Amino acid sequence: MRIKIIVIILFISGFCYAQNSQLAYSYFRKGEYKKAANLYEQLYKKNKLRRTYFKKLLSCYQLTEDFEKASNLLKAQMEAYPTQAYLHIELGYNYQLQNQLENATPYYEKALLAIEDNPSNGYLIGTTFKDNHLLDYALKAYLRAMELKPELNLSVYVASIYGEKAEIENMFNAYLDMIEKNEKYFATVQRYAGRFISDDSQDSNNILFRKLLLKRVQKTPRDSWNILLSWLYMQQKDYAKALLQEKALHKRRLEDLNRIVDLGVLAFNNKDYETSKNTFSYILENTTDPNALVDAELYLLESGIATAENENELVEVGHKFNELLSKYGNNNTTIDLQIAYADFLTFKKNEPQKAIAILKEALKITSSQFQNGSVKIKLADVLVYTGKFNQALINYTQVQTKLKNSRLAQTARFKVAQTSYFKGDYKWALSQLKVLKGSTSQLIANDALELHLLISDNLAGDSIPIALKAYARADLLAFQNRNNEAIDSLTNVLANFKGHPIEDEALFKQAKLFEKTKAYDFAKNNYEKIIALQSDGILVDNAYFRLGQLYETKLQDIEKAKEMYQKIIFEFPSSIFLVEARKRFRKLRGDQIN
Repeated sequence: MRIKIIVIILFISGFCYAQNSQLAYSYFRKGEYKKAANLYEQLYKKNKLRRTYFKKLLSCYQLTEDFEKASNLLKAQMEAYPTQAYLHIELGYNYQLQNQLENATPYYEKALLAIEDNPSNGYLIGTTFKDNHLLDYALKAYLRAMELKPELNLSVYVASIYGEKAEIENMFNAYLDMIEKNEKYFATVQRYAGRFISDDSQDSNNILFRKLLLKRVQKTPRDSWNILLSWLYMQQKDYAKALLQEKALHKRRLEDLNRIVDLGVLAFNNKDYETSKNTFSYILENTTDPNALVDAELYLLESGIATAENENELVEVGHKFNELLSKYGNNNTTIDLQIAYADFLTFKKNEPQKAIAILKEALKITSSQFQNGSVKIKLADVLVYTGKFNQALINYTQVQTKLKNSRLAQTARFKVAQTSYFKGDYKWALSQLKVLKGSTSQLIANDALELHLLISDNLAGDSIPIALKAYARADLLAFQNRNNEAIDSLTNVLANFKGHPIEDEALFKQAKLFEKTKAYDFAKNNYEKIIALQSDGILVDNAYFRLGQLYETKLQDIEKAKEMYQKIIFEFPSSIFLVEARKRFRKLRGDQIN
């Protein structure tokens, strides 16, 4: 019984102790330093070894300018723990807060001398300097400790201080020194250095980081520098340059091709089809793995479809699909190839029934629920293409139910919303899109937000949303790749709903379709109409950017292209196109792009 009572008393005591600690911290955060000091005094008396309580109590005294109490606390602590060199810094800083720098400096120097006796003190002494905003002293401490004991790796702290001081070159060099000492810090350096790198190759930090890497490549060649160069080029979306680095690395190391595969996928997803083709062609030449071969062939086909200029090229793609399926067979290792072929047959060749047959056979041989889900989503896409909305919704919903919270389930939910929108069930579409706006997939979240805004903006106030229905019909035609019919349908929308909120959406959608059908002058006219319609409309920066691309790549008017990009740079500083517009403008202006 006595033991139980003692246990209960200890438990209650510990609970109250924890509560006091939380309450003290709460007061401290709110700026109620005197109340916090009262509690921290009690906590400190019970546990003088706990540095957190000592430091918080010291801060409370200093923040209330009770420097005498702070001084007494420090002297008592130094008397109790004379070997703790960091306390000299705290005492010196207490003088500095009173504008007595001449009294503070000797204590700082005394703390630094402790590193001479024991370099391992460098971390705590440097950190104490840093915590008190004495960055130059912190640097001295860290650097001297590493000088005396080279196996110490305090470079991450050194780099952090250089970053705070805006000494970017020194910061980058400190991070690179970490890798030079130990390559296990590679991911750490990418994470921290990446905060100062943008996707603009002409950003001063990007240029500096590239120069420092190239200098190290020449001075002490090692794979780490090439890997970092490749990573930098990928951040800048210079995938061709990244591929050169990756090829050189692979030829030296002859390791697996995973890094090159990732690069090829990244290039493809960012529509750099030329680099994607070069990447996967290299993979085909350097692997015998059946799965890698099929994946590479598939990406080459997808890139070919994306860049096909005429019907003959599409015919060649069709032949290649048949050749590969004949070579590798219709089995669960070629499911992605079968899905891609079905998509090609439907949206490029207008042969949906053949696609449906392929996908139904594929469902019989899937080896996992995720494979099954991928096939069902594509089957539902084809059913939407044929106008069988209800059957499509059943398939999408099955995926959404069976694979809850997965990326495929989120894709299926978006497609449920999109199909509901096509068939005019706007309330159900909005309910699905509302959930997806917080999707873990940024692409799905963006698409969901865009469609949600389109529906909600054009549904508000209309008891019978005739304009939205007319636009949705045109949108469905575009989804079905019936581009000329979609263009005509949007012409009717523009004629019948002039001044309606749907007008700028219809102009923008039609402009993109004009681009797709190579009617570039018509596209240009539409973008100009969007700009004239409402100078601060949500699609105006989109229109300027698309105009810039048109002038640059299709209409061959570089001066006009520069003018469009300048509009974004100077008039739309929060635009998502700002970085790319700046990059393209600099390139057209003739800035050297290394």
